[in-house]
Amino acid sequence: MTSTLDIPVSPNVQPMNDDQRTIVSALKSFLKNRVEPGAAERDQTGEFPFDIVKELGDMGIMGAQTPEEYGGAGLDTATFAMIIEEIAAVDGSLCLTVASHNSLCQGHILIGGTEEQKRKFLPDLAAARKLGAWGLTEPGSGSDSGGMQSRAAEQPDGSWLLNGSKNFITQGSVGGTYVVLARTDAARPGKGKNDGISAFVFNRDEVQGFSIGRKEDKLGLRSSDTAQLIFEDIRLPADALLGERGNAFKDVMRVLDGGRVGIGAMGLGLGRAAFEYAAKYTLERQQFGKPIALNQDIAFRLADMDTRLEAARLLIRKAADLKDAGQNFTVAVARAKLFATTVGVEACDEAIQMLGGYGYIKEYPVERYWRDNRLTRIGEGTDEVQRLVISRDVLKRFAD
Repeated sequence: MTSTLDIPVSPNVQPMNDDQRTIVSALKSFLKNRVEPGAAERDQTGEFPFDIVKELGDMGIMGAQTPEEYGGAGLDTATFAMIIEEIAAVDGSLCLTVASHNSLCQGHILIGGTEEQKRKFLPDLAAARKLGAWGLTEPGSGSDSGGMQSRAAEQPDGSWLLNGSKNFITQGSVGGTYVVLARTDAARPGKGKNDGISAFVFNRDEVQGFSIGRKEDKLGLRSSDTAQLIFEDIRLPADALLGERGNAFKDVMRVLDGGRVGIGAMGLGLGRAAFEYAAKYTLERQQFGKPIALNQDIAFRLADMDTRLEAARLLIRKAADLKDAGQNFTVAVARAKLFATTVGVEACDEAIQMLGGYGYIKEYPVERYWRDNRLTRIGEGTDEVQRLVISRDVLKRFAD
């Protein structure tokens, strides 16, 4: 048994239109020929795939949801979710790069940016001439963003002086454009402790006092860049303010909602990859004179994996459709992310179990799928945060 099973391309059960079919087909070909051959090696070395990312930029993937007028592809969220699922099924690290670059940095500029900011920053981001990073998390504030310690002080000439640090920032050390959250004002009475937080956008090569701290040595997603950012008296121009002063958190929540579509699709894609590998493996692995897939226990477990992954795909599609329709999708995407990442990680764990000892060896990809997928239950809001969002909606609906 080798580690490179001939995995058939699984049909995407949800219907695709002609444009989506063309995009996904071209992407699958690129992933098979250009990304898959080096994915395991990049996981070992942690090397960031600059060349591949630039090629994805040329294909329009790095500006998938950015409107065409700013150099992007202008795709809808449902198509973007399909793209993320396909990339995740081949290389989780690359998937996180694509998802965060699109949903977080570009997403925030699209939500809160002025026309001038969009025209300045988005074309380079969409073409991957610059990579985008989004700085929210700090050493002492993750889910509790109100505990943010980074500060931006307005100067007499209207500029800003930024000080502080950010942790666990994707594209942290390789980014060219940064969106950073910092406290500019005290929270107003009755507004909650997230009040008084503002967002800023700037290019790395246009500021001084910006440095990279620790680069994280991670369990998985090892060729996705994750680093600490340090700000020491960074002077930002007045027009670096992104959105309304002191009221950025309303935009942050919209950014996170959009990002959860991508992270849910990433969890699904990695789980799907593990499921497909396990299905093929169990059909080839012989014990007691027959493939182990013919044992009812294995066959039923595969059936459960397939059903749960498809249910996750449908939850993601519902959230994506609501977003594209301009409707409130906060609860829908919380459900989608919670379920898709949970069943995705479970599928990876089941695949390891089905492969037995081989599943625990790096020669086989399922252990990498599990390591990569475990992050999806944390990033863009933990399982617990999603349950909080969902439970509040449940209690509100049944309070009367």
